[in-house]
Amino acid sequence: MNDIPVLPIGFSAVPAGKVATVVTCLEMHARPAPRDLRAGSLRLERWKPSIEAYRALFRRIGAEWMWVSRLVMPDAELEAILNDGKVEIFMLIDGEHQAGLLELDFRQEGDCELAFFGLVADAIGQGAGRFLMEQAITKAWTAPIRRFWVHTCHLDHPAALSFYRRSGFVPYATLVEVMDDPRLSGVIAREAAPHVPLIDP
Repeated sequence: MNDIPVLPIGFSAVPAGKVATVVTCLEMHARPAPRDLRAGSLRLERWKPSIEAYRALFRRIGAEWMWVSRLVMPDAELEAILNDGKVEIFMLIDGEHQAGLLELDFRQEGDCELAFFGLVADAIGQGAGRFLMEQAITKAWTAPIRRFWVHTCHLDHPAALSFYRRSGFVPYATLVEVMDDPRLSGVIAREAAPHVPLIDP
């Protein structure tokens, strides 16, 4: 992160039509003690999705939290990630319904990034997140890694940061990201993410 410019102390203006978010990077260097959880109707399956199927679930989970990176990524780039043997993608299923997405990225030697972790709206607050995280931790630390890490931001679910910390991740860096508001270009619906003010240019 040494090549990222440092913001000056005080306020910095964000142009209209842009969104600024505070990003928190977190990591763990050893597997925490496992928790004994009842799966109930939940199960996790390794997933080899098409681009269309992946983006559909990605959008369903993430539009409310302004997940847009994989929606605007060129198809060839996304396809390369989905087909990379060092990227493991899982679908959380509740009964017969899609309930969540887990993506573990082992492409950096010695590291595992919790690249994407999310639930559909109906699954939030039902214990599915705890189940999915236990699965993520187990699968990450089964590999020969030294670090498991994740980043989240204030555009995400308001409980996300505390959830990651309770799961054993420790914050190690804070960044500010400024991006085009994806609601203005139609990448996600204009009504999405009402917790983030939309300021037209």
